[in-house]
Amino acid sequence: MYQAFAELYDELMDDVDYESWADYYTRLLSIYGVRNGKICECACGTGGLTIPLYRRGFQMTGVDISREMLWEAAQKSRKLGIAMPFVQQDMKALNLHRPMDAVLATCDGVNYLLTEEDLLSFFRAAHRAVKPGGALIFDVSTPHKLKNVLCSGLMAEDRENITYMWQNSWNERQRTVSLDLVFFVREKENQYRRIEEHQKQRAWDEKTLKENLWHAGFRAVSIYGDFTLNSSTDENQRWHVAATRSEDEE
Repeated sequence: MYQAFAELYDELMDDVDYESWADYYTRLLSIYGVRNGKICECACGTGGLTIPLYRRGFQMTGVDISREMLWEAAQKSRKLGIAMPFVQQDMKALNLHRPMDAVLATCDGVNYLLTEEDLLSFFRAAHRAVKPGGALIFDVSTPHKLKNVLCSGLMAEDRENITYMWQNSWNERQRTVSLDLVFFVREKENQYRRIEEHQKQRAWDEKTLKENLWHAGFRAVSIYGDFTLNSSTDENQRWHVAATRSEDEE
């Protein structure tokens, strides 16, 4: 996943306001007692949020399973004169050299965990990675979004140098949406390179998220809706989940 697609990712995500995302996550981190310090962002991709958070004073470490996405992130940060570590790891087996004040997983990272076993593995790994009193904060695309907004259908866009087609397919039994993308990238005049990308996301409900966070050792779980501090609703397209590791843990 995200291998050949990595080189196209930033161009295709140019409508995402990462600065606003960073402002929102800075606010959430502050509410959960993290106003500076060390943060690990899992599923960091090309660093679209990692870099703005670094600029807000956090000591960031970016983690992703995709070597190609990390390469793009490292190139981007170097061009900006920013030195930060980007580490290739599976978030389910997160293993850091030093404890973090917080672990983040943004932009659907948790939706790519397809089984409850994988979900709990990530939560347990994040619990080990944060200091007592530290926080885990992540977001998910909601069941409403995956089933009723992305759902099943075909999208397409024709840009100057990239044309793509995006087919989604919702599976009610598995509570997953399959995303099949085909890109045609202009190499020369009248010559294009074809890239295929196949992904799958799981729709996680609030009950399952809360239960697995509890089993992993997290407490004070809150779920907010759509970049607000309002309680989540079934109609939200994105939930932001925050939890803490107890301060009295060793």
